[in-house]
Amino acid sequence: MDQQTFSSLQQTLPNAPGIYKYYGASNNLLYIGKAKNIRKRVSSYFTKNQHAYKTIELVRQIVTIDFTIVQSEHDALLLENALIKEYKPRFNIDLKDDKTYPYIVIKKEPFPRVFLTRKKIKDGSTYLGPFTSSSKVRELLSFIKMHIPLRTCSLNLSTANISRKKFKVCLEYHLGNCKGPCTGLQSEADYTTSLMEIKHILKGNLSGIISRYKEEQAKFIAELSFEKAEQIQQKIEALKNYTAQSVIVSPRLGDLDVFATAQYESAVVVSYLAVRNGTIINSANQVFESALENTESAVLPQAIFHFLDLFSSDATEIVVPFELGYGFDDFTITIPKAGEKLRLLEMAETNAKFHAGELKRKKVLEAHTPSADKTQLLEKIQQVLSLGALPVHIECFDNSNFQGAYPVSAMVCFRDGIPSKKDYRHFNVKTVDGINDFASMKEAVGRRYKRLVIEGQELPQLVIIDGGKGQLSAAIEAVQELGIEGKITLIGLAKNVEEIFFSGDSESLKLGFNSPELLFLRRIRDEVHRFGITFHRQKRSTGTFKNELESIQGIGKETANMLLVHFRSVTNVKKASYEELAAKLGKAKAKIITDYFLKGGEKKSDL
Repeated sequence: MDQQTFSSLQQTLPNAPGIYKYYGASNNLLYIGKAKNIRKRVSSYFTKNQHAYKTIELVRQIVTIDFTIVQSEHDALLLENALIKEYKPRFNIDLKDDKTYPYIVIKKEPFPRVFLTRKKIKDGSTYLGPFTSSSKVRELLSFIKMHIPLRTCSLNLSTANISRKKFKVCLEYHLGNCKGPCTGLQSEADYTTSLMEIKHILKGNLSGIISRYKEEQAKFIAELSFEKAEQIQQKIEALKNYTAQSVIVSPRLGDLDVFATAQYESAVVVSYLAVRNGTIINSANQVFESALENTESAVLPQAIFHFLDLFSSDATEIVVPFELGYGFDDFTITIPKAGEKLRLLEMAETNAKFHAGELKRKKVLEAHTPSADKTQLLEKIQQVLSLGALPVHIECFDNSNFQGAYPVSAMVCFRDGIPSKKDYRHFNVKTVDGINDFASMKEAVGRRYKRLVIEGQELPQLVIIDGGKGQLSAAIEAVQELGIEGKITLIGLAKNVEEIFFSGDSESLKLGFNSPELLFLRRIRDEVHRFGITFHRQKRSTGTFKNELESIQGIGKETANMLLVHFRSVTNVKKASYEELAAKLGKAKAKIITDYFLKGGEKKSDL
C-alpha cells in the first residue's frame, strides 16, 4: 500500500485503543499490532521516512487494514497476544510452543489417583503444572508416594462397590503406601486432606503442612503413641529437607513472576522464574523469533503473557529488567535495583544469556564444522543403521493438520550432512479426507519418489519418517507400489522415547540419547517439523480469519473478542466451565458455547 492510498484510508481509522491487522494481496494475514491510538500507530508505518528493511517490506505488502476497538490499553495487549497465538502472522513474534510439558493430574473420580501425564484434556480433573522437567515431576511423585499414602490402582471405588465389599486390600496397603480406601479403611475426607497437602507442596506452601503434622504429633505423644509420633517426625524432616532442596529466596517475597531477556541476532531468549511463597517452584527458557519485532523490549510483553497462560500463573507481581510500556495495569511491575528481587532477576538473566550463548555456539559450530567431521558422522550413522551405502543424501517426511483441516506434508533434504534447502518440498494432501496420518504419509512419499523416478533423479540413501510403525508402514507401501523397494532405506523415528523402527522388525533400535548419531537424526526431524509447521501456518493464514468462537451460531465478533481478552486464548475458553462463562456472558450464551465444544464443534475450525 503506497502513501497516497493510505491517505484516503487514514481518516477512517479511530483515535482509540485497540488492535490492527495488515492483510496481503491474497488476503493473507501479515501482521497484528496493538495501539494506544490506532490511527496514530498505523499512520507511523506510512509517514515516517526511516524504517528498518523488514518494516519497509511489510508496508510494501499491505493491501488492506482491519482494526478492533477495545475498552483499554490492557485489553489491546491481551487481544493482540490471543490473536497472534491463534493466527501466527508471519511478521509477528513466533509464540509457538511445540514442547509437550508434563503435568501432575488429580483424576476426577472417587478417591482420585495422582499421576504424570502429558495430555491435558477437559475431563474435570485437576492439572497441576505444567513442569519443564519430567525428571522433576517423577521426583515429586516419588516424594509424594513416600510420605503421603494414596491409591495407585485403577479400581472403581464407588460408594456402592466399597459398601458391597467388592475389593480386598493389596500389597501397597501392607507396605504402608495406601490406607485402603477400597475396603472403607480410609474416608473420603481423609483422602481429600492428603490431596490438599499435595497441592500445597507443589505450590511451595509447606509451612501449613508442617504445622498440621506437629499438631498431629503432639496428639500422639499425649496418647503415648510414640511410634506414630516418630513416623510423623520423619515426615516433618522429609518436608524440611525437600524445602532445603528448593531454591529458597525469602518467605517475605510472596508470589511473583520473574522475566529476563538476552538476544542473539533476530532471536530473543526469555527466561522465566515462578516464585511462590518465596520459593522458586518452576522455571523455563524459550526462544522467540520475529520477522519484524526482534528487540528485547518488543518481544518481552508478548512473551510474558505467553508464559502466564502456559503456566496458569496467578501471581500479580512481575519482576522485569526494564519498563514494559502500556497494558499491564492489572499487575504490579517491579524493576529492582537491589535486594532479593534483584538477585532473582540476575538469576533469570544468567539463564537467558546462557541460552543465547548456546544459540550462538550452535550456529557457529554448524557453520564451521569441517567436512571431514561430517563424513565421520555419516559413517557412524551408516554403521549403526547397517546401511549399504554412505547416507550422503537423506530425506525426512512429516505431516501436519489442524483438527483435520488443511492437511499438509513436508519433506526436507540433507546433503553431505547439511540442509539442502533448494530441495525442500511441501505437499498439499489431495487424496485424504479428514485426519488420516498414515494415508497422508503414503501420499507424500509416493508423490515425491514417483517424480524422482520419472525424472531419472538419484534416490536418497536414507529416508526418515517422523512417526512410529504405522507411518513407516504407510511409507513402505508407497515405495513398494513404485517398485523401488530395496533401493532406499526407510526408518521411522518415534518422538516419545526417540526409538528407531525398521521395516519388518518387531524390536526398535535405541541409540544413546545424547549420541552424535541420534542428535543428528533428531536435528533432521526437528527441521522437517519446523518447515512443515511454517507451511501449515501459511496455508491456514490464507483461509478465513474468523476465529473459532465467531463460528459458533449465536456468538458475534464483539463477544468473541471479549472472550479472548478475558480468557486470553480459544483454548482457555474451551477449558472454561459453564459457571465461568455464565459469569461473563450470561447463561444463554454460556450454554451455546459449552454445548458447541462438548459436541466437538459443529464445524471444523479454520484456524
